[in-house]
Amino acid sequence: MTASPNKSATLGEAAANGEDNPWPVKTVAMKIAGWIDRLGAVWITGQIAELSARHGARAAFVTLRDTAENASLQIMCPMGLLKGNPEIKEGAEVVVHGKLSFYTARGTLAIWADTIRAVGVGELLARIERLRKQFAAEGLSDPRRKRPLPFLPGGVGLITGRASAAQQDVLSIAKARWPQVRFHLREVAVQGPGSAQAVIAALKELQASSEVEVIVLARGGGSVEDLLTFSEESLCRAVAACPVPVVSAIGHETDRPLSDDVADVRAATPTDAAKRVVPDVAVERSRLHEMRGRSAAALRGWVEREQARIASLAARPALSDPHAMLRARAEGLRGARDTLRRSVQRQIEHERHAVAASAARLAALGPAATLARGYALVQGADGELVRDPAQTKPGDRLRIRLADGLLGAMTTKEIP
Repeated sequence: MTASPNKSATLGEAAANGEDNPWPVKTVAMKIAGWIDRLGAVWITGQIAELSARHGARAAFVTLRDTAENASLQIMCPMGLLKGNPEIKEGAEVVVHGKLSFYTARGTLAIWADTIRAVGVGELLARIERLRKQFAAEGLSDPRRKRPLPFLPGGVGLITGRASAAQQDVLSIAKARWPQVRFHLREVAVQGPGSAQAVIAALKELQASSEVEVIVLARGGGSVEDLLTFSEESLCRAVAACPVPVVSAIGHETDRPLSDDVADVRAATPTDAAKRVVPDVAVERSRLHEMRGRSAAALRGWVEREQARIASLAARPALSDPHAMLRARAEGLRGARDTLRRSVQRQIEHERHAVAASAARLAALGPAATLARGYALVQGADGELVRDPAQTKPGDRLRIRLADGLLGAMTTKEIP
């Protein structure tokens, strides 16, 4: 039983607690009961992880779990709250109104609920949208952080429900497209209490394997409540933190759980996921054949262009008759040489005539011609020309230069 406010107040006036004045267990229990009683009623939202409603019992026990934070609470409620309400079942998201009570006899805390109702689709969608905006604000859904899928992964991790249609779709389509593909299958609960933690555990196990290069989350279609596991915050954060690329293939084209936002690739369906993860061997062979043909055609075209280029070069005079250019150059050289020779000869002839003319003028003007006409040059002993008889005196030696030689002479006296 809980303590009354008056009783609690009375206990609050008790002597101060201390090492010398310890409180009895009952006193402490009643104080705790008084504090909790003052909290009053609370509204709680969570997922029903466990529901115990035995036939004939007056109360039912409900374990509420917050899968995002991995926390739980024990709630009691009258059996009447559950009768005629099939939506209140394990795995359902509910809103509970109840009062917290502390039972002093057992020292346990419990919540006695007077209202339990299933969360409507609108409320679920609103909560999902709030988380979607939060992930966007944190950058978890930013396209720039998305990683490309490997072209042909060595190993593919597949997380699906046990023997589910989604599992069969992924495996059959992938094997048909590329028979050698290797899958690492993890079958877990994909709906209901504990499903988010099961998927997270499988995800961590696969990402730790060096053989897994991409992981696929696959589940068939369903209601918003059925797909709620893949909008749990804890699961979405685990997908965002996964070091291996993750493909989210949950539900149908119109379904959009939060795992689609934070995964590296969103596939519309499990079949679409198989097509995205594994290439089609027939298509790749066709592409390879086409590329081989295009490469051969390109190579032939290049060879033909080079052959035409070589033929064009060979047809040029420099290659077809390389001596023709030398002959033309030789003819030009011979012509230039003849022209130069004639020019030099003309110049020599011109200079010869000029020299001859100059020699004739020099001969006409020179002393030799004068001497040849009978004149003579008289020089003194010092070689100076004698132009005036006064330059000599009797007995001086003279040299007389004639046209054909020299004569010696001596002055005697002046001729009157």
